[in-house]
Amino acid sequence: MAGISYTVLAVGGSGGAASPDGPQRERDRSGMVEQVNGWHQAKAVVVDHPAGRLVEQVRGQCQTMRDARGFLNEVFKKGDPDSSSFRLMRGEIMFSQWVSLMEEDYKKHAEDSGISLPENFSVSQIFGKAISARRINQPMLQAVLAFRKKGFTTCILTNNWLDDSTQRSSLAQLMCELRPHFDFLIESCRIGMAKPDPQIYKFMLDTLKASPNEVVFLDDIGANLKPARDLGMVTILVRDSDMALQELEKVTGVQLLKTEVAAPLPIPCHPNDMSHGYVPIKPGVHLHFVELGSGPAVCLCHGFPESWFSWRYQIPALVQAGFRVLAMDMKGYGDSSAPDEIEEYSLEILCKDMVTFLDKLGILQAVFIGHDWGGILVWSMALFYPERVRAVASLNTPFVPANPNVSPMEILKANPIFNYQLYFQEPGVAEAELEEDLYRTFKLIFRAHDEALFNLYNVCERGGLFVKAPKEPSLSRIVTEEDIRFYVQQFKKSGFRLRPFKSLRFEDRFALEGSIDNVASPPPCSGGKMESPKRILIPALMVTVENDEVLRPEMSKHMEDWGPNGDGHGDVGMWGKGCGPFSHCTILDPANPALAAFTHLSTVTCLTVGSLTRCTFLETVLV
Repeated sequence: MAGISYTVLAVGGSGGAASPDGPQRERDRSGMVEQVNGWHQAKAVVVDHPAGRLVEQVRGQCQTMRDARGFLNEVFKKGDPDSSSFRLMRGEIMFSQWVSLMEEDYKKHAEDSGISLPENFSVSQIFGKAISARRINQPMLQAVLAFRKKGFTTCILTNNWLDDSTQRSSLAQLMCELRPHFDFLIESCRIGMAKPDPQIYKFMLDTLKASPNEVVFLDDIGANLKPARDLGMVTILVRDSDMALQELEKVTGVQLLKTEVAAPLPIPCHPNDMSHGYVPIKPGVHLHFVELGSGPAVCLCHGFPESWFSWRYQIPALVQAGFRVLAMDMKGYGDSSAPDEIEEYSLEILCKDMVTFLDKLGILQAVFIGHDWGGILVWSMALFYPERVRAVASLNTPFVPANPNVSPMEILKANPIFNYQLYFQEPGVAEAELEEDLYRTFKLIFRAHDEALFNLYNVCERGGLFVKAPKEPSLSRIVTEEDIRFYVQQFKKSGFRLRPFKSLRFEDRFALEGSIDNVASPPPCSGGKMESPKRILIPALMVTVENDEVLRPEMSKHMEDWGPNGDGHGDVGMWGKGCGPFSHCTILDPANPALAAFTHLSTVTCLTVGSLTRCTFLETVLV
């Protein structure tokens, strides 16, 4: 099936024109470099296909089935434009029809060659395994994102087919994962043209509104490069991603190969690419959320001062792992309602709001994952509405049952690190400071632990949170200017509603009156043991962060007492090293075995606390 490849195009930027011939990977190395250097002011660039080497995967499957003469590859690579393969690529026949035709071709070729096919020979199985085994080429996709940030237009040009096979969901997932990161997607089967037909390249240029000398074109099949090169595009034959990226760097001057050892951040979602929804909770109150994916529901609940956008790295990863993700704007934030009544932010009302949210969307159960104040909410959901919670996880915020004999306000006064929350109690004072310069506020708050420009101690005595902090703070390495702009735009809408902090007084009365007995009152104190008849018996996961100044790892001590058996089982789990109380953690990676087991809930049974000599965490325990 010659030409099955995924090619990414990037067009735009600034600079002069390219040589009509452009650099060619087929030339000797020195000649190619010389030509590339002559094209250093390129206006366009083509990067390697981020879908991995689908063609090579298919050929790899064939390799296991063929004899030394390679007759399978000979049939596979027929270049006749009227062949079944090209008809498939042009969308004239379906994949299942093509499989039947190819089975006949292979059998005929085997007979003509005097070769006996294996009894279990199956074109459908060969291609099914190859398609299922495809992986996105992450370095190449990161490069595409780098070009897009520089102002280039990005496009996928692919020879693709109409897949009606039993494995068709694999192709659908691939395209869903890639599509949000590109400006254009051109599939051969949708337009009736396939590479290397010169017409498809002209169609691509028309779509991009680009001249040939404004485009660099990469493909892993040499035959697909020649028509592009003949039109005047720069072409690179891709056999190795690193070499292709090196050549792109020379062509464009854009650095693509990082020298640092650290792995790149996951690819985040963008607000403009998301589906936004609003659920009416009661008259005058609605909750805003973004939604992506299909499968079991996962509700993401952010903390202070954040928004659904704080989960921008986790949303795509959870979707790719097979979940329907609903990232909330919690009440009082972003595009959700922000009622003035403090009682509206009590845990009792917030939990009832979440139940109504599930009811209105027809969701019986969801996995609830919370960070900071969102962690307090999800623990309460697990405790008082366990029938609606498939599993629960918290980042930073441990579960500590309320003690009716000690009010939350007394806890705040007893621990110096919570002094800033006492400062938040005075009506209008903290709000005025936080809203005075939103850009400054978020640049001060969203920082790595080793970049701190203010502290949370003695805030009341200092007369403010940011006293003596820089007037024009630098941008932290953990966020971008675009991130900061989004938060500024959101908080211009809602303002800094400190109602959750002020509701602590209400929670005190609330717990003593027993509206909900033993509410997990914020904030936790020392993690000391307390007696309570209620335990969290559903699957649960706790992620603690070593450098969190407020919610320290030792606060998770004794959390195992609230699991099914009341004791711990081991010392491995999940923890984060670099996150701070306001940081956007990226630890929720479905590739992590503990989280994968937790989210899929196949064998998770109880809570476990880790050894304090290594780190502190709650882990899922596998039976």
